[in-house]
Amino acid sequence: MTTPSRKLKRASAEPAPGRIARVLDGIERVGNRIPDPFVLFLILFALVAVVSAAMAAQGAQVEVPGGEDGPQPIRSFFTAEGLTWLTTSMVSNFIGFPPLGVVLTVLLGVGVAQRTGLLMALVRRAFGGAPRWLLPYVVALVAVSASIMSDASMVVVPPLAAMVFKAAGRHPVAGLMGGFAVATAAFSCSPFITSTDALLSGITNTAAAGVDLGTHVSPVSNHFLTFTIAILLSLVGGLLIDRVLEPSLERAKVTRERVAAEDAGRAEEGPDTRMDPELSREERRGLRWAGVTLLVLVAAVLAVCLPEGAPMRNEDGAFLPESPLLSSVVFLVFLVLALPGVVYGLVTRSITEGADIARMMGHTIKEMSGFIVLAFVMAQFLELFNWTNLSTWIAVQGAEGLEATGFTGFPAIVCFILLAFLINLFIISGSAQWALFAAVFVPMFALLGYEPGFIQAAFRVGDSTSNVLSPLSPYVVIILGFLRAYEPKAGIGTVIARALPFSLVFLVLWTLVLAIFFFAGIPVGPGMEARI
Repeated sequence: MTTPSRKLKRASAEPAPGRIARVLDGIERVGNRIPDPFVLFLILFALVAVVSAAMAAQGAQVEVPGGEDGPQPIRSFFTAEGLTWLTTSMVSNFIGFPPLGVVLTVLLGVGVAQRTGLLMALVRRAFGGAPRWLLPYVVALVAVSASIMSDASMVVVPPLAAMVFKAAGRHPVAGLMGGFAVATAAFSCSPFITSTDALLSGITNTAAAGVDLGTHVSPVSNHFLTFTIAILLSLVGGLLIDRVLEPSLERAKVTRERVAAEDAGRAEEGPDTRMDPELSREERRGLRWAGVTLLVLVAAVLAVCLPEGAPMRNEDGAFLPESPLLSSVVFLVFLVLALPGVVYGLVTRSITEGADIARMMGHTIKEMSGFIVLAFVMAQFLELFNWTNLSTWIAVQGAEGLEATGFTGFPAIVCFILLAFLINLFIISGSAQWALFAAVFVPMFALLGYEPGFIQAAFRVGDSTSNVLSPLSPYVVIILGFLRAYEPKAGIGTVIARALPFSLVFLVLWTLVLAIFFFAGIPVGPGMEARI
């Protein structure tokens, strides 16, 4: 017979978590066991060193089909040659790591544009003039475009969107969660060239060096695809905010008012009150002059590109597949960000002396110190992977296996996308995940006849669309603090559940668009076809 005390214990016990909650808990537990990316690449370096030694002892070798150098032996790291390679090339491996210089250069320009207030003013201007019915679509467009601000977009856009939604009489949580879901899930499809393009292309070129196949990948090699997706996801993201997210909040009777800070956990970390969508007279004047500066820059670029025999053309008078123009993309992106930023800063007085510009750039590089450290160990791992010929061996074996099964068409690309989607739940650093994937899959698919830049585009589909679902993402925790200002009992599961429709719809849509590019033979970027 059950005693009253036992009944009381059962009644007061916490309800058993549902199936989705258990899945999310499992994902979090598994993800927490994955080492920090720095430690992960040290482990991988050691693993490659040991495996290369074992295979070299067995006399393993690899021959690239159609290659001119003949069979190449797997080289052991634990030899005099291997140790000499490391001690003499460690510095050049690091300094020559393609993403390092490109990313830091682009971010110097981003730092000026962001710290002078130019990027924030542009975001506020976009929100401030939007009518009530158009707000979801404006939020989605700004969220997609704001990735030019790098990770800051996932912190800046959501609270600002919540504020303008509330001011327009719409549900602020719809703006908050919609802005976050679009900015995070669509992080890699900005209509602009961003530091992400530079980072991924550098890693891709490093990985492709082992087989020496395909077209050189530049920061614009995926731009036709990402620009198309940016427009589509802005429309679809706005539709999801308007027709799915906001109605669900109304049905759940989520309050439109912020609760008291003491009851909201981290609610005191809500939107900065300086994020007023109404610009001051000085800010509007700064935007006008920044716009004039941008027009002058565009005119100058056209002047050295359009005339016949212009210096930015190649020897054939064209721009593709390679030309000074494409090689100057990083320089041009830097100028487009830095010069209007400087002009805006001078007009608004956020820059009063030349030292202010240096300080802004210095703070940006300081914030990237974690990436610089990670780049050091990533560079050593990738170079060892290539030097031992282990990456080429895996690529050849994988390509031959896929060919033997006949699984080499677009379905193989879809499986690769889904793998990237799932692994991204556990490895939240896109650059770290791509460094792992690129080392194996870029050479493998290159041997099957796929351009490295196209495989990079396929990776971005899976990686970007699952960012918002990772319980390990620090931005999920940050947005939870904002959300608790309205829903004190909200948890990580709440954030993921609200963002799940965005993630799945974006995954399907982006995959379909990639399929259209693939089957229609449309380049994903300048000179970047699907096939070699």
